[in-house]
Amino acid sequence: MCASSSDTAVSIRRTIFADLHRRLGAKMAPFAGFEMPIHYPKGILYEHLAVRQRVGVFDVSHMGEFRIWGEDAEAFLQWVTVNDVARLVPGRAQYSAMCYPDGGIVDDLLVYHCGDYYMMVVNAANIEKDFAWLQSQASAYRVQLDNLSDRIHLLAVQGPRSAEALQSLTEVPLREIPYYHHRWGTVAGVPMLISRTGYTGELGYELYFEGDQATAEHVWEEIFRAGAPYGIEPAGLGARDTLRLEKGYCLYGNDIDETTNPLEAGLGWITKLDKGPFSGREALLQITQRGLTRRLVGLRTESERALPRPHYTIAAEGKPIGHVTSGNISPILRVGIGMGYVELSYAEPGTRVEIIGHGGRRFHAEVVKLPFV
Repeated sequence: MCASSSDTAVSIRRTIFADLHRRLGAKMAPFAGFEMPIHYPKGILYEHLAVRQRVGVFDVSHMGEFRIWGEDAEAFLQWVTVNDVARLVPGRAQYSAMCYPDGGIVDDLLVYHCGDYYMMVVNAANIEKDFAWLQSQASAYRVQLDNLSDRIHLLAVQGPRSAEALQSLTEVPLREIPYYHHRWGTVAGVPMLISRTGYTGELGYELYFEGDQATAEHVWEEIFRAGAPYGIEPAGLGARDTLRLEKGYCLYGNDIDETTNPLEAGLGWITKLDKGPFSGREALLQITQRGLTRRLVGLRTESERALPRPHYTIAAEGKPIGHVTSGNISPILRVGIGMGYVELSYAEPGTRVEIIGHGGRRFHAEVVKLPFV
């Protein structure tokens, strides 16, 4: 959620790349407490297609990173996250979430096994909340926590030509890194963790590193120099949102939050109820026994002018059945797409629904299986 205009002047933060974004002509706006590039002069549609067809670079240094280590680090992470951390070995990463005791989602996140410690990557808007939650759960474990968020910079290089664009800058064989694995190495001479992950659904790498502004801008400039033959482009949060939406990826604060649980949000595949105790497990087991009452679904309209938007009402048979959580145009499909929660009896793909926007505007949509693209 964007910061309000009244608190922007006193609380807004900047990533180490902020000056560079301005030099590139980016439209900057508050997001999750940070001033971030929404798009560059060529626009969101151009950036979206660049990532789908070639390669784009996102500054996502606003994300949070926590270091977790100690004798009970694995047991602690087993308790606070819903996925099975015991399946991780050094060099692997895992998509997961944390839940409150009632099953509501604290945050969705990544866990990296870095050998003698773990790294957790969380959403920017939740850094303080998530770290406080971890601290509140840590007293029973021999574990230490460190918030590295202000020290670590993060670039996401995404797109079908991302490996080619980066390979000349590193000795790490990028094509040999499996999905959700990572390697330590250097890029443009700077030590970093190179992760085969991303939020676009395309081949891509997330680069975690430390250093001053000169170091950070050196990495950025070298990536763009090496990527120029492959059509590399900078991309902002606008394209990041349309890209993740086409793939049906949840956005915390829109599609998931403390009022939703991972089972109804389509995250049952990361929720390992049989792994043993974890925060929220008992509530989720009860939900499983009772049965879900609603589910997060994909919504596709018939026109690029009919765009689902957050908080729009979803109706069927003359009654409200849910609400839209995310929506936009799909630059690939050229129609409106969205996600939203609907009553379980209307969640089957092929179900026709009506979306009611502000001012009472109505348009039809179809429930579809995710992803859209």
